[in-house]
Amino acid sequence: QVQLVESGGGLVQAGDSLRLACTASGLTFRLYVMGWFRQAPGREREFVAAISSSSSSTVYADSVKGRFTISRDNAKNTVYLQMNSLNPEDTADYYCAGRYGTVALSTASTYPDWGRGTQVTVSS
Repeated sequence: QVQLVESGGGLVQAGDSLRLACTASGLTFRLYVMGWFRQAPGREREFVAAISSSSSSTVYADSVKGRFTISRDNAKNTVYLQMNSLNPEDTADYYCAGRYGTVALSTASTYPDWGRGTQVTVSS
């Protein structure tokens, strides 16, 4: 049974940084593409970033490009999302997602495995 557990969320001020982590179990992590998505109150879930199984490629939403960095440590079964220069528009629940394969994709429906999310609140 695949389990994804996010951590690292919290309340920060605009301009601050946070690092989210997602630890996976019940799967062969090195064979999975991992992604981060977010959902703000009253809005649909949106893609944030994804990383290929080998870390050879990453994909970012335009809204976070240059501010967020996705990375992974296959030895620790963990994927990270470093978030810098946070602004109130980044306030959302952040979800980790996984899919078996090699290509990093931005479409939520292609990810069958999801964590429960971690809340990020950025105050102005």
